[in-house]
Amino acid sequence: MRYNSAMKLEEKIGKILKEKKLTLALAESCTGGLVSKKITDISGSSDYFLGSVIAYSNKIKVALLKVSPKLLKKNGAVSPETAKAMACGAKRLLKTDVAVSITGIAGPAGGSKEKPVGLAYIAFLSGKRSKVEKVFFKGTRRRNREKFAIEVLRVIIENI
Repeated sequence: MRYNSAMKLEEKIGKILKEKKLTLALAESCTGGLVSKKITDISGSSDYFLGSVIAYSNKIKVALLKVSPKLLKKNGAVSPETAKAMACGAKRLLKTDVAVSITGIAGPAGGSKEKPVGLAYIAFLSGKRSKVEKVFFKGTRRRNREKFAIEVLRVIIENI
């Protein structure tokens, strides 16, 4: 498929999802709904975007997305395992074809030597296919969140 290079990532996602007759749901933590905002900025996104869960706290990750408290205790909220569990929870909860999640540390606080500010994990889930990507950026909180959101869009495009 070829798309106009001037087309925004979220427009490309919409076009592909419509063509493939697929639905999308998100589970966002560190981006706080920014990816959902970008997706819904596109007119007609209700044709393919079912919704999202902004699971900023671990309580919501557990209660709504059914992320295991044991998994969170063992791996932490920012881990590939948690990202995958969040995507699985969004897929189950919103009954969608494609589910994508992000969990990370936007900063400026909250980082550690093992998990520095700017680290995030993005999980993609569709059918039996799943993938988790690690991304890392150095920047302000605002800049990191924007870069995280763009990376989520990139992951969606590369995998749908």
